[in-house]
Amino acid sequence: MKSIRIIAIAALCTLTFSCKKEEKTVNQDSGLDSAQSSSVAQAIAAPEEGEDSEMLTEAKSKPLTTVAFSETDHNFGDIKQGEKVEHVFEVTNTGANPLVISSVKPGCGCTVPDYTKEPILPGKKGKITLHFDSTNFEGAVNKAADVFLNVEKAPVRLTFSANITK
Repeated sequence: MKSIRIIAIAALCTLTFSCKKEEKTVNQDSGLDSAQSSSVAQAIAAPEEGEDSEMLTEAKSKPLTTVAFSETDHNFGDIKQGEKVEHVFEVTNTGANPLVISSVKPGCGCTVPDYTKEPILPGKKGKITLHFDSTNFEGAVNKAADVFLNVEKAPVRLTFSANITK
């Protein structure tokens, strides 16, 4: 029971402070072993109650379809501290029903999403753009945004990484 509390506290700390300092791997921040680190990662990735579950319910209330992403992870490489960068993730509706992106929820305020708001017809493409402000970071960073849409395995997590240099 004590280890569950430690994992929950570590997950909460990671979520609370992820925008205020350079991100490091879970093992470096917490000193947890790999099994505990895996549990923390799953707790962070799991949708929370409240707003996330409402977005998930809304997304799944539409007729389900299938989706293909051009990629779900992007590496910006080296960027200068303070630089603002963006990346466009292309979305293709591979199903028979219109694809509806209900919302895109970034992990923190340093990332701002923009996405196709109208339904994407079968066979057509849409876009999700993630804008990242590197002002408050130095070194290696990894960020994520959850995409809520009407597919069976929602939300879909998009990630990006960068090495912030002075």
